[in-house]
Amino acid sequence: MQPLHCLCNNERTKLPPIRLLGVALLLLPFLPSPTSSCTEEENISLIKFIQGLSQDSGLSTSWVNGTSCCMWKGIICDANDAVIEISLASMGLEGHISPSLGNLSNLLRLDLSCNSLSGWLPEELLLSRSIVVFDVSFNNLNGDLHKLPSTTGQPMQVINISSNQFTGQIPSNTLETMKNLVALNMSNNSFTGKIPSTICVKKALFSVLDLSFNQFNGRIPMELGNCSALRVLKAGHNKLTGALPDELYNATSLEHLSFPNNRLQGAISPEHIVKLNNLIILDLAENGLTGKIPDSIGQLKKLEELYLEYNSMSGELPSTLSKCSNLRTIILRSNSFHGELNHVNFSTLPNLKILDFMLNKFTGTIPESLYSCSNLLALRLSSNNFHGQFSPRIGNLKSLKFLSLTNNSFTNITNALQVLKRSWNLTTLLIGTNFKGEAMPEDETIDGYQNLQLLSIADCSLSGKIPHWLSKLKNLRELFLYNNQLTGPIPDWIGSLNLLFVIDVSNNNLAGEIPKVLMELPILKSEKIADGSDQVLLLPVYITPSLQYHKTDYCPKLLNLGDNEFTGVIPLEIGHLKGLTSLNLSFNNLIGNVPQSLCNLTNLQALDLSNNHLTGEIPAALENLHFLSDFNVSNNDLDGPIPKGGQFSTFPNSSFTGNPKMRSPMFIPHCNSVDVGPAPVVSKQLCGADCQIVFAVTFGVFTGIGVLYDQIAMDVTGPLRNTAAFQAIQANRARWKPKIYQLLPLVDLCCTFFHGITSGAERRPSGVSRRPDALARSPSPLPPAAGRRSACALVPCALPLLRLRSSPGVPPLGVWDGP
Repeated sequence: MQPLHCLCNNERTKLPPIRLLGVALLLLPFLPSPTSSCTEEENISLIKFIQGLSQDSGLSTSWVNGTSCCMWKGIICDANDAVIEISLASMGLEGHISPSLGNLSNLLRLDLSCNSLSGWLPEELLLSRSIVVFDVSFNNLNGDLHKLPSTTGQPMQVINISSNQFTGQIPSNTLETMKNLVALNMSNNSFTGKIPSTICVKKALFSVLDLSFNQFNGRIPMELGNCSALRVLKAGHNKLTGALPDELYNATSLEHLSFPNNRLQGAISPEHIVKLNNLIILDLAENGLTGKIPDSIGQLKKLEELYLEYNSMSGELPSTLSKCSNLRTIILRSNSFHGELNHVNFSTLPNLKILDFMLNKFTGTIPESLYSCSNLLALRLSSNNFHGQFSPRIGNLKSLKFLSLTNNSFTNITNALQVLKRSWNLTTLLIGTNFKGEAMPEDETIDGYQNLQLLSIADCSLSGKIPHWLSKLKNLRELFLYNNQLTGPIPDWIGSLNLLFVIDVSNNNLAGEIPKVLMELPILKSEKIADGSDQVLLLPVYITPSLQYHKTDYCPKLLNLGDNEFTGVIPLEIGHLKGLTSLNLSFNNLIGNVPQSLCNLTNLQALDLSNNHLTGEIPAALENLHFLSDFNVSNNDLDGPIPKGGQFSTFPNSSFTGNPKMRSPMFIPHCNSVDVGPAPVVSKQLCGADCQIVFAVTFGVFTGIGVLYDQIAMDVTGPLRNTAAFQAIQANRARWKPKIYQLLPLVDLCCTFFHGITSGAERRPSGVSRRPDALARSPSPLPPAAGRRSACALVPCALPLLRLRSSPGVPPLGVWDGP
């Protein structure tokens, strides 16, 4: 069930009550103006209602017994002084709904939506012979719907019980008696069972049905095809199975057909889909649909929105898609569509605003006809097989705000940035994982990105420095430059980007000290949510494959400088960044103490200081970081006790390994069930004296190599680290590492005979990335070590080289727009 938000966003999966019921409300008779009196029976019924509330938000001061209820707040009477409407939406009411409201024999409309009412729904209200519009949406009502006795003549036309906590199955007889029903919204509850097949029997005006965000199962009833007046059918986010029944296509009045996030299978019927020639919205996303988009889709002349993302569909896009001239949104993300897009004439789609083809197998170049879509607001073609340079015509997309072309094979980044600068309205630009091995443009003529808020040029292996033209992007909020080969320091002008709150430059070759100007960024210093001016992204931005955000200010405040060559101490001013939720300084050459000022970062959820040369103790005040869930200081030169309080009692030993002088009762040199997998079963017949000899020889050779190289390489401190001899040792160690890795499986097997296994991350030699693949980067927050099996270290403080294997990476916090 979706969270309850009365002021709903205008999303395609859930419509605000007023929009959903608009068709039905037009059918209501004109409601006369209120007058000054009502009957005593009506007074009593209303007083009983307010007496059943635990919170009436001041209504009792207006609803005074002895005065005419026609003068009370939220009450409307007709010319005959009869109560015909109760309108108490968004009043902050709490408590139960009194059955006494069912005694109001002239009541036409009851609106109690957007409150905090709880308890059962009185059956007297559903049995009412007067109520036409019934709206109790966005409350906390619960329980099963009553199985009502068979009655006739109920005038109920609109029922909206969405966004509550109702459970159980829908009693079919309850709906059968409501012959005048026009709109039914039961979405966002916990209803179960099958969708009643008789839901629209003998309902000539039934036009709106919303059952989305429940737990309905089974197949889609074929009887829904008999709903001749049905215009809106929504049952997304349930557990429906099977294929779309052919009979469903007989509901030819359908304008909105929506079944996203179910378990539907099969293909879209090419011969039946043409019957839905009134269709405006088709949403079958997040199912198991197969096959291709039929050529006959071109006959749906009224189609405006097409959502088929996250299915298993394939084939080329039909050229007939060009005939759907009213299309505004096409989202085909995460399928297996292939081929070139040039045979689709996008210039015939003048209303196109959003196009998302991410995670498919399209090839070739971006079709020139696409640049004729002057109203295009969002374009995502990431994670396909497009190639070539950006066409100068892309600058014709003057309305474009969101552009993601990551993870393709585009070339010439200088040209790309020059032609894109003509799209003045761009706020989100994601072009990473392209331009492999090129140089970062430093051309000062690159400008025109005044509105840009999110920029990702990550994972391109770009050489050069952080370019000065970025200093012109005064509206920039999020900057991702990770997985490149940038050198030099972080420039001081970065402190002039006052709206910046996400900086990820990890896995580069940046050097120098951590600039103190970073500690003065206003948004990072503030604990308030970053001000995104309530701007909703036209398409979601993916932090990981399963985590996305729709507003720029929803992204966690992040500073990731990991996997570089930064030197010096961690500035004490780091404590100014009270808004930070994630801080990664790992795999650098930082020295000095862990600053006490880190305890000021009370919003911090992830802190990674591993693989540096930090000394001293872990400040005990870090125990007060109550949101800290990921912590790593492994492979430093820390000493003293490990804090025991707060979140520190939850961190695994791997968070502290590689600090020989550190001590704590919780830091013990034996296997941890979290850090090591199950031991293999070894036959006793295979493990006699010969096995012991093999183990002794293997362990002896491994230990000798480990002690010799790692103690020399890692224990050298001070000025000696800059000598040629030390650099030679580091280079040899880098060459030895792959050979030692080949011995790790044998050592792992030997570890099963002992209980001295610890784990830790690799200490990176200078200038060498900690991962063999160029695409990986230091994760932030640090992933847990669950399920990892590490090399054995019988004497963990003496054999640091045995702790080389790092945990498998997970998609990092950053911008993920593809695999």
